[in-house]
This record gives sequence, C-alpha cells and structure tokens, in this order.
Amino acid sequence: MSSFDLAEHPHRRYNPLSGEWVLVSPHRAKRPWQGQQEEASREQRPEYDPSCYLCPTNERANGEHNPAYKSTYIFENDFGALRADTPTGSFAKGGLLRAESERGICKVICFSPRHDLTLPEMEVGDIRKVVDLWQQEYEELGKLDFIKHVQIFENKGSVMGSSNPHPHGQIWAQSTVPGGPAREAAQQREYYEREGRSLLQDYLAVEQEEKERILFENEHFAALVPFWAVWPFETMLIPKRHMQHIGQMGEEEKDAFAEALKRLTGAYDQVFNVSFPYSSGIHQSPTDGQGHPEWHLHMHFYPPLLRSASVKKFMVGYEMMGDPQRDITPETSAARLRDLILS
Repeated sequence: MSSFDLAEHPHRRYNPLSGEWVLVSPHRAKRPWQGQQEEASREQRPEYDPSCYLCPTNERANGEHNPAYKSTYIFENDFGALRADTPTGSFAKGGLLRAESERGICKVICFSPRHDLTLPEMEVGDIRKVVDLWQQEYEELGKLDFIKHVQIFENKGSVMGSSNPHPHGQIWAQSTVPGGPAREAAQQREYYEREGRSLLQDYLAVEQEEKERILFENEHFAALVPFWAVWPFETMLIPKRHMQHIGQMGEEEKDAFAEALKRLTGAYDQVFNVSFPYSSGIHQSPTDGQGHPEWHLHMHFYPPLLRSASVKKFMVGYEMMGDPQRDITPETSAARLRDLILS
C-alpha cells in the first residue's frame, strides 16, 4: 500500500478555532461536472442609480432620504433582524422548549457613494475610511450596556443573498455572543490557558514556516488559506500582532489592513474574471467589559464559487448530515490565489 499523501488520499482536517473537522477528498477534483451552473453576473452598473435605495440622496424603503454623502455612510437598517426596543422576556416548557428575547442594533454601511465600485475596485485610501468606520462602530456600539457582541460582515453578490448591488456591508450588534464566535472563544480560551499564548499567533507562525498556504504578507497582516478551509477559496486575514479587537488597531495597522483587503479581494476577482461573491466577517472579542486575552482578531472570507464563475459549491447531503467536505485541497487553492496576487 502506498504511503499517505494529503494531496491524493481522503482525510479529515481539524479546525482548532471551532473544534470541528472537514473531510478532504482530493481525488474527487478529477471527476467531470454535470451539475448546476449559476448565471455569471457581468452587468455594467452605473456610477449612480436613481432607483437604488443606497445611493446618495435617494429615498429608502422607510421614506427617509440618504444625504448627499461623499465617502462612507452608515445608517440603522430599516428592516433589521434585531431591535433595541425588544422587551425582556422568555418562554419555556417541559425543559425542552426554550426561547429568550434578544435586543440588538443592525446597521448598514455604504462603502462608497459610487454604485459601480466594489471593495477591490476602491482606492486603498477609501477602504481605509471603511476600516475607520468599522473601528468607530465597534467601539461606540460596544459601550452600550446591552451590547455584548459586534459582528461586522459583508455579503458580496446576489449569489450570497445580497439584496442590493451597491457596495455595502452590515453590522449586527446584540446582547449575546452567537454560536460561531462563541465556539472560537472557547477554543482560544482553552489554548491560551494551556499554552499562555494566542492560538492564532502560534498557528500563523506554523503557516509562515510551511509557506504553502500563505498568500501574501505586509508589515502587519498575513493572508492565507486555512489548513482546515471548508469553502473552495476560503481565506483568512490575521494581524501579526496579538490584538483582541479592531479598536486596538493603530494608524499604520489600519493602513495595512486596508491594503490587505484590496489585495485579497482583487485576487478573488481574477480567479474566474468575474466580480467574486463571498461572505466575509471580522471575529473579535466580545464587548462585555472583560479583557479577553485569549482572543486574536481575524477576518474570514467564505466564497462559494468552485470550478468556474458559474459553478457554485453546495453544502448538502453529507455536509448537512455529517461534516463539511471539499475536493480541491487548500494547498491547490492557495497556489492559484498566490499566483494571481504575484502576477
């Protein structure tokens, strides 16, 4: 029998951030594809769309008008999933049925007044303004006594459920820490208490030594495809300095973050020569007034495209009933992205 090879044989990879596993089946990448193909979006959008409820001066669904904003613009979501005025309450029956009220605030961030510019098409200086706003909102929302977690994220592209093509992101701030960050918190806390160091700082050191999954680095950040990546072109941005949240970023670090965002998202757009859809989000420490030395801020990117601009990865069947599964290895995806960034 031949010796085990990560690039050839089915295997499971462990995610130390979540405590979960992903099944990797590299031999399946060679199979022919006869499945569903999504329609690739290559529409040319105008710089200003009079029918867009996010463009400057236009009317939103609640009847209010946006100001004639010239840079970033933020407002409370007209149809937010969370509300600050939700009354405190709970429901329980038989020890099995449980519900609790949840207070929160949902905001929308327009990255630019231009309807036709996505994040990778913006200038680094303008992306820096987005980073500044993220930092400001994390700090201001986190000071509210009923907010314990601030989730900054972006859904890019209609295939990821974005209801408006105008480049924008969202912030959901709420009274409890949701499941994903809570699992990461527990894993990081266990590692920090055992080793006395940041889990992601140690992980990044391993990746820098191996080099195979590192996409690029600047002075303050590294971009990589995680060893345990689930989505075909999944990536992470990790600050080299151990920081708990975006509020701790200095001026040079924010510049480096903006530059890394442009380089990474720009590489995505070159993979299949299409505006690459993804969901991205920043995971960072809760806003509960505690220090959380175990936390190491990072940003996830989860793009769905698999084989082309029209072939999407679906999480179905075994992935819904068992564990996530991927065919293309993280190393293969990293090599492809790295070549695009360096070209």
